[in-house]
Amino acid sequence: MSNSSGDADALIHILYIDDDEGLALLMQKNLARRGFSVEWAQNGSAGLARIAEGGIDAVVLDHLLSGETGLDILPCITSVPDHPPVIYATGSDDTSIAVAALKAGADDYMLKGISADYFDLLAAALEQALERARFRRETAQAQEVIRQQRDHAELLLAEVNHRIANSLGLVGALIRMQSSMTKDQVAVDALHETQMRINAIASVHRRLYTNRQVGSVQVDEYLNSLLTELEASMRDDKRPHRIVLTAKPVNLATDKVITLGLIVSELVTNAFKYAYPESVSGEIRVFVDQTDGQLRVIVEDDGAGFDPEGPARGTGLGTRILTAMAASLKSDFAYDPGHDGTRAMLVFSLSEGT
Repeated sequence: MSNSSGDADALIHILYIDDDEGLALLMQKNLARRGFSVEWAQNGSAGLARIAEGGIDAVVLDHLLSGETGLDILPCITSVPDHPPVIYATGSDDTSIAVAALKAGADDYMLKGISADYFDLLAAALEQALERARFRRETAQAQEVIRQQRDHAELLLAEVNHRIANSLGLVGALIRMQSSMTKDQVAVDALHETQMRINAIASVHRRLYTNRQVGSVQVDEYLNSLLTELEASMRDDKRPHRIVLTAKPVNLATDKVITLGLIVSELVTNAFKYAYPESVSGEIRVFVDQTDGQLRVIVEDDGAGFDPEGPARGTGLGTRILTAMAASLKSDFAYDPGHDGTRAMLVFSLSEGT
């Protein structure tokens, strides 16, 4: 059966799958008046072959075919990528057929007829199905553009984090070189502590680009990495201490993770330096858990204890950093006076707005 006359490319191309050639001729004649070009396939295999060739805008699929039903063919049509919309047509008023057809992927359901009203309704159903198909395609295309833009932005962000981490690593290396050339032990210690603070920030950016995360970091993984590096850096014969981390998996915004990392680094560094007598091993414990939308962080040891009201040990810079960082998190920060040793407790909200 040939296409209707006229400019075929300007028409909407419909495939009519039915074993009745007379109805196919009637379909072609009536839909041609309404701007459609109709091709006929007398069985499912012929219809599927024609769809595979391309150029079909929509399908009208009859229910009763020779040796099969449209419900046998419909899943094969809808499994084709970007398949044309299907209008399911049958002479039966059995609603279960309509339900089965719609569940199988038909765009609409029509009771067959030969009147002008039937072809008007069919033309309207085809136009609506084509409009829905166009909308789905445009939505899919827009989503693909958004996905590509998001992937590109994430790639750029990963590169930024990589470069920041490398730059901070370079700064840390320069500080290490400077400390190796300095004779004043106070200056060496200050440079060493500065290097560790820089490393706490660099570790966040390394984790961001290695895990391809955007905007947040998993706290337990980050602290495990940070504390492992910190112990390796500070542990020696005079300070043979161990750091033990107990943390639940919690995602935290990047800016808060950096602040938290600095706080934990300061507290653990203080414990390493002051908690235990020289050459006496001790344990430094870090606990992190989440309750009622808040993150609770505890750093404790079993050492000599710490009086927060007493004179500063060292330069006092660490205490000023702790106070400033805790304030930036809008946190409750305190020392537990009842603990044998030192226990610092930090609690703050996990919500982004705080």
